[in-house]
Amino acid sequence: MAARNKARKRAFQILFEADQRGASVQEVLGDWIRHSRSDDRQPPVGEYTMELVEGYAEHADRIDELIGTHAVGWTLDRMPVVDRNIVRLAAYELVWVDGTPDAVVIDEAVQLAKEFSTDDSPSFVNGLLGRFKDLKPNLRGA
Repeated sequence: MAARNKARKRAFQILFEADQRGASVQEVLGDWIRHSRSDDRQPPVGEYTMELVEGYAEHADRIDELIGTHAVGWTLDRMPVVDRNIVRLAAYELVWVDGTPDAVVIDEAVQLAKEFSTDDSPSFVNGLLGRFKDLKPNLRGA
């Protein structure tokens, strides 16, 4: 598995855990870092994982606003928790991270949906992120 693929998967797991625990993503990220330093069986939290989680945290309100606006037929709180966090992470990377091709971000998010969510989730994730890609030049603003 490529390094960035692993980083995205770990970042998704951190966002998911924070959502489930009702904790901040920064708190869960800190827990993961401390745990990896004290337990050799735990993989280290890589730099790109930290960048993704911290970047998401910085733009979380705007990302949730975008998801709520563009997820046709779904409110954020009724969306499956896995899908919500896959889209949150991918939306951050798609809109705010330059240098990663949009197609890669979307494909990796779809792969996460295939691995962790329902049969309908990959098409939902793909469609919503496709909207974000099309609207990308206008999405960074407040």
